[in-house]
Amino acid sequence: MGRGLTSYKPAIMGVTHAVSAGHYHAATAGFRILEEGGNAIDAGVASGIAINVVFPQWTSFGGVAPIILYHADKNETITISGLGRWPRAASIEFFEREHAGDLPDGILRTVTPSAADAWLTALELYGTMSFEQIVTPALELADSGFPVPSLLSQYIGDGIRWPSTRDVFMPNGSIPKVGDVLVQKDLANTFYRMIEVERAASSKGREAAIGAVRDFFYKGDLAKEMVRFCQDQGGLLTMEDMSSFRVKLEPAQWGSYKGIDVATCGPWCQGPLLIQFLHMLEGFDFQSMGYLSADYIHTMLEVFKLAFSDRHHYYGDPEFVEVPIDGLMSKAFAKSRLAAIDHQIANPEMPVPGNPWAFQSETPSVSTIARPTATTGSLGEDTSYTCVVDRWGNVFSATPSDTFDATPIVPGLGFILSSRGSQSWLDPSHPSALAPGKRPRLTPNPALAFKNGRPWMPFGTPGGDIQCQAMAEMFVNIVEFGMDPQQAIEEPRFATSSYPGSFWPHAYHPGLVTLEGRIDPSTVAELERRGHNVEIWDEWDVKAGNLAAIEIDHERGILRAGADSRREGYAIAR
Repeated sequence: MGRGLTSYKPAIMGVTHAVSAGHYHAATAGFRILEEGGNAIDAGVASGIAINVVFPQWTSFGGVAPIILYHADKNETITISGLGRWPRAASIEFFEREHAGDLPDGILRTVTPSAADAWLTALELYGTMSFEQIVTPALELADSGFPVPSLLSQYIGDGIRWPSTRDVFMPNGSIPKVGDVLVQKDLANTFYRMIEVERAASSKGREAAIGAVRDFFYKGDLAKEMVRFCQDQGGLLTMEDMSSFRVKLEPAQWGSYKGIDVATCGPWCQGPLLIQFLHMLEGFDFQSMGYLSADYIHTMLEVFKLAFSDRHHYYGDPEFVEVPIDGLMSKAFAKSRLAAIDHQIANPEMPVPGNPWAFQSETPSVSTIARPTATTGSLGEDTSYTCVVDRWGNVFSATPSDTFDATPIVPGLGFILSSRGSQSWLDPSHPSALAPGKRPRLTPNPALAFKNGRPWMPFGTPGGDIQCQAMAEMFVNIVEFGMDPQQAIEEPRFATSSYPGSFWPHAYHPGLVTLEGRIDPSTVAELERRGHNVEIWDEWDVKAGNLAAIEIDHERGILRAGADSRREGYAIAR
């Protein structure tokens, strides 16, 4: 039952529709579309593209955007991969020969831009509105500008190395102050050009017109401008890479926690990691441990380490590697992993992986990944999130990403080309090793939970390798302790770093645990006694993620939405 907790702001409740997003302008963009009669997919795409405008330090229209959605009329749950592929000219041998085995910052990390295709595919197949209608809120934010919030000012101030990016965000050579209006004319012009293509094709019908917009981006003038810039900068992207690219519609991966079904994207991202967490956590009595006690946090951290080891050894693009996904998603496999936990002593490093092959029928492939060694580096903080529920029962959940400091903005277009190549390995034995046409293993991973076969809660967060940890902690807060989404989001967070991080050069900090400063000092001391190497975050730390969720209460016919204050999250409902 609930702990009688209060929150700093209430859960936002409604009976008609709701949106919760990583930025208030993205929330209002989605809500505007809902109020105009659009469905959750229309609103989700509008919110996602608005995020691309107002969170350029963490997302891009040329970046990534994995999506999971539920369409009520079709009774269908589907994922849209929203992840680009390495150019055909890219290879491990190329980077060994030309860059001494390094994956250098900038244009060489470019994979095909996929967010635009993900947004357009969702809109074409599951939406009801035109591209012009849903892009208008984002277009207005880019064309007329919006006041710069503190986090954007800070990230611009931390240093933008690329001249074309400075031209957009420091047009006068100075860092914009909080409240200065940021205008992105090139991005607005890109949207105008796409709208013109759609208008010209409107006589062919809504879906065909959206398809024409997509072709303009991936086969037409926009594609040519992207490829020309990439190659001028020494990148590998070609028109063939662009014209042959399509996001994939795939079935979701499914797991459950105490009768609640959870759907994620596939092992080309880290989404199934959340299911592994929940399958292992299901076996513990957290009520008796005491909320945020040393036993509680220790147990979660040790579970996280086990699943991260499996992620490191098995997750990758299933088109290129054999992923034992049935075994990884097996509850019997989850139960077998729990024997490795010592409830009084922390594992000082990433544990050895489990053997998921023993829990499915396929013959195992041999993995020869070397044990990782400690490597310095920081956590990735980019990415945002948005989710929507509409009056007809449709649900949308998406995690757009890609940052403006990773690679230069394309002059005249106003967005970067996805730098998600940074989440590949140059070790050919690794399941996420770089290969031509292969998708890197992505950190962004939206989720959608169901009760009794009906959608119950879309949820997600930014935060790199922190994402699934924060999502699991929020989920347990709601299910085990009766919190509403806002309370569950506001509770203090903790995370382990006992795994090679997803971003090049794959930082590995064995034994490191980070906790927000609101966690009781006596609990921290006990965790240290058990062998955890503890570092304390700020009380409300941007690195801890920025969760958003909408809970659907079918019995009472209401929606409860929560949004994180660690960044600029906001929820609206009617």
